[in-house]
Amino acid sequence: MKILVTGTAGFIGFHLTNKLLEQGVEVVGIDNINDYYSTELKYARLAEAGISRDAENWHKKVVSTKNPAYSFVRMNLEDQEQINQLFETEKFDRVCNLAAQAGVRYSLENPRAYIDSNIVGFINILEACRHNNIQHLVYASSSSVYGNSAKMPLSVNDVVDNPVSLYAATKKSNELMAHTYSHLFGIPTTGLRFFTVYGPWGRPDMAYFSFTKNILSGQPIKIFNHGDLYRDFTYIDDIVEGIIKILNAPPQKATSHKPQASRIQNPESSIPYKVHNIGNSSPVKLMEFIETIEKALGQEAVKEYHDMQPGDVYKTYADVSALEKDFGYSPDTPLAEGIGEFVKWFRKFYQ
Repeated sequence: MKILVTGTAGFIGFHLTNKLLEQGVEVVGIDNINDYYSTELKYARLAEAGISRDAENWHKKVVSTKNPAYSFVRMNLEDQEQINQLFETEKFDRVCNLAAQAGVRYSLENPRAYIDSNIVGFINILEACRHNNIQHLVYASSSSVYGNSAKMPLSVNDVVDNPVSLYAATKKSNELMAHTYSHLFGIPTTGLRFFTVYGPWGRPDMAYFSFTKNILSGQPIKIFNHGDLYRDFTYIDDIVEGIIKILNAPPQKATSHKPQASRIQNPESSIPYKVHNIGNSSPVKLMEFIETIEKALGQEAVKEYHDMQPGDVYKTYADVSALEKDFGYSPDTPLAEGIGEFVKWFRKFYQ
């Protein structure tokens, strides 16, 4: 099995790659290592997986010194020629597309970055999958597609036509694009709506990261909507477990002795397309989350309260009943344990 993981210098991609390698899978990783947040953290993740600083060179294949089954190439998703060449050369079995321009608030400042990476880049991945007999494309969507829905828990069966950020709009677009390619070309695709992922080697633009940094340095932390926010915080190991279960189970077309009749009754049954929530299914109030960080650090935060930010959502709460039913998937890392692991890593990494 050879799998392409895009975004391997990123938070989720780094952890997923390590777990796949542990399971004996051959992995090729790509990432453009952009400066949306610290490139040194991205290179540190790569180094942890045995990828040298030769990774700074564009389009050069670098093999891990820790595991020869892992190689890395610095590349932009929107570089159609390089993506096509990579697929033709490597002959992947499956693809996990985690690379994207992340962040809700940054989309207010730099909207074109989201179109380039999340739309143009994704169509390049779809086209490459189409022409290279890929068995399964798994891609990152986001809980942000639900917008400010008041219906809880958030279900993949809900209508998601009202995004409140450009980031969310691009992720919803990815789901629609994948559906089209599954319908037209029979490519098995699965979209994953992630719910507030946290843990060691995390992203500095995430609130828990800046909270920890500011508390330790005695700086105030900004608390939006005066702390009246809820998030379905999900530990990274639980996320990776869910991704791998799904990656190994491509959606199938429904079989029937009367396929035409089946398609008439349920047209979607003939399309190898799925979308899943991956979350803890247990929302936590922001103030409780901050208290958990304070306890792990043994230090109280200096708090600044602010109004709701544009593009933010009030509450996320994942309905993961489909994953529980189909895969026996049930995230089980307690918040205090997960935050403890993050704090332990943070202290060591930043000394």
